[in-house]
Amino acid sequence: MLRKGFKVGNKVAVLDDVLKGVVIAIAKDLISIETLDGMIFNFNEDELVKIETEQHELTKFSDINNGFLKDKIGLPKAKKSLFKKQKKEVIMEVDLHISKLTKSVKGLDNYDMLNLQLDTAKRKVEFAIQKRISKIVFIHGVGEGILKSELQALLNKYPVKHYDASYKQYGLGATEVYVFQNIGS
Repeated sequence: MLRKGFKVGNKVAVLDDVLKGVVIAIAKDLISIETLDGMIFNFNEDELVKIETEQHELTKFSDINNGFLKDKIGLPKAKKSLFKKQKKEVIMEVDLHISKLTKSVKGLDNYDMLNLQLDTAKRKVEFAIQKRISKIVFIHGVGEGILKSELQALLNKYPVKHYDASYKQYGLGATEVYVFQNIGS
């Protein structure tokens, strides 16, 4: 049951990202929103805030001192490491930048590099499922968005949900993946 009373048609903003949109569906713990540019994202209710009147301050990078947001964003900054602990939860970070995956790109064309990045992502998702790691953050960068869209297509084949990672922690070039743990158990 939703405590904040979100309904289909509500205007909402994402607390740790620069996204806002309209609620288009509500299913158990997930709320689906559609942004102005037609993208659909799924969030937990505690990641969203209802926009009663048009509040441009909610999406500004510079307005972190907004009193309403201060209550919602009071999370401690996490330290950089391969595995992060947050509330007894292990988060695996995977940097998909090609320079982190191979010593040299000599002899590799764009197709080969993309396949290397996607193969790495596939292995990490399967590892996380096998080891019961609940969250993965893929750092892919902004670029032209090809890797991000291919990564999302890959993730749709697994029992996971994915969404843009925290802008505060990763900027615009990262995707967070929640791995469902009760599948097949």
